[in-house]
Amino acid sequence: MKSLLILFGAAALLCSCASQPEPAAGRRTDRILAELHDPASKKVLVVSHRGDWRNWPENSIDAIESVIAMGVDVMEMDLKLTKDSVLVLCHDKTIDRTTSGKGRVCDITYDSIRRCVLRTAHNQKTDLRMPTLREALEVCKDRIVVNIDQGYEYYDLALAVTEELGVTDQVLIKGKRPAEVVAAKFAAYPHNMMYMPVIDILKPQGRELFEEYQKSEKQPLAYEVCWDEYTPEVEACMKRIVDGGSKLWVNSLWPSLCGGLNDDRAFRGETEEVYGRLLDMGATIIQTDRPELLIRYLESKGRRG
Repeated sequence: MKSLLILFGAAALLCSCASQPEPAAGRRTDRILAELHDPASKKVLVVSHRGDWRNWPENSIDAIESVIAMGVDVMEMDLKLTKDSVLVLCHDKTIDRTTSGKGRVCDITYDSIRRCVLRTAHNQKTDLRMPTLREALEVCKDRIVVNIDQGYEYYDLALAVTEELGVTDQVLIKGKRPAEVVAAKFAAYPHNMMYMPVIDILKPQGRELFEEYQKSEKQPLAYEVCWDEYTPEVEACMKRIVDGGSKLWVNSLWPSLCGGLNDDRAFRGETEEVYGRLLDMGATIIQTDRPELLIRYLESKGRRG
């Protein structure tokens, strides 16, 4: 229990804006972080899944630049570690789908990966290369908040990079680890990224994890809730999150994450039925594969910062 209190207290990795350092003046991220740390705000933050992967290779520098230009608030990215311990942006365990090469990232050196070119979602080769975490964060610094999805297992290495670049406060990392496990990791450092638990609320392990975090003295900054069917249990979970002063993060990516309230439906003309319903549930952070569509919808409802 002592380590749990460390997690939600002095480490300042999960909770309110009062515990966050004062941001430097003039950064675009100032507004985004202020909204992120304000549980009372009804403005909705837009998270772009792997960047603008419809127009550029996913997790590429160009995909990041594109969503920054769109006005997206948070760039979601995935990390893998090369054979020679370089953190790169890659969702899959292999480079087969996203590059001109083949093999597991962990079995390939960084120089070898850089000799491969990235592919688009339509399997077309480009002249772009897989970026390192450092390269991506240099682009994101002061311009967009970063969400590291796959990558908690590399926390020590990632934190070393964020600290060196001075971007730790604008990075949110998430996972499904028990609170005390995260506490032990974060207690080892004087300065940490933000952390968000991912809750599969309709699964036994998800319910157990949710109850563990709910019992904490200070609540996480945000919870990501995943569900494939909207049930009274899902509704109650979301209400507890919002009433407890945390942000509610939902994914409109595909049906199994959001009970069918997904981007493809919105793209086919059901924006109100999809995004409007998510807002009614209390969502103030939405991860999407159609950021421009979501931004336009939120602007029409006066829910953008």
